[in-house]
Amino acid sequence: MVDHLANTEINSQRIAAVENCFGASGQPLAVPGRVLLGEGILTKECRKKPKPRIFFLFNDILVYGSIVINKRKYNSQHIIPLEDVTLETLPDTLQMKNRWMIKTSKKSFVVSAASLTERKEWISHLEECIRHLLTKTGRQPSTEHAAPWIPDKATDICMRCTQTKFSTLTRRHHCRKCGFVVCGDCSRQRFLMPRLSPKPLRVCNLCYRQLLAEQKKEAEADHRQPEQYRSAIPGYEPSSGDDSDKSDDYKVDQWPADTEFYTSEVSWSSFHS
Repeated sequence: MVDHLANTEINSQRIAAVENCFGASGQPLAVPGRVLLGEGILTKECRKKPKPRIFFLFNDILVYGSIVINKRKYNSQHIIPLEDVTLETLPDTLQMKNRWMIKTSKKSFVVSAASLTERKEWISHLEECIRHLLTKTGRQPSTEHAAPWIPDKATDICMRCTQTKFSTLTRRHHCRKCGFVVCGDCSRQRFLMPRLSPKPLRVCNLCYRQLLAEQKKEAEADHRQPEQYRSAIPGYEPSSGDDSDKSDDYKVDQWPADTEFYTSEVSWSSFHS
């Protein structure tokens, strides 16, 4: 499919249409050899509540963003290199069905499709693109992934001390290492994790102690290593950040409260051929 579509006018038009919907806030997406393979709306588990997001599957990247006006205007563009992606199918919950996790070294999150068939199609196309990229580059599948953030509403108490109750005055925080919802007292520490951010990030007390122990072991191993074999760890580009709820607050809600995103009678996605 990729070879068939690579240099076609229809592929160029599709990519140009996506760029136009994101406007000046998005990055250019047209590069030689890039093909838009499919697109559709998936429900993403965000920090405060699940929200619909538009997703575009290319042969080398996955792009998603917030919906301002469907098929006309999107914002908060995120670009994920597919060779860094690992997928994990998840069981249904009362709130969300047809779920799976998209895991990367910088960010991991849960999405759900409108039907089981649609989930199978997304996963099948994603896995095929990932296999092709890894074969082409000779890289091994990624084994180090960022922890997904547990939604705020998943707990009313701190998941570390299990004593502090959250309220309008006692706010929730997230540990960037384990993704747990924690109180301020249990997450006062900051730790530099280069693959996630160039700045030190909030971590819970338990993860802070574990990270310090790992850092100490690495320092001791590096000290014993001959100078000529030492090499700098390659840096990572800063993450595009959390998919914040704030990006949706300013606009009129396009999705009525009674909208069903899980009905099997409606297909939100389309894959090109």
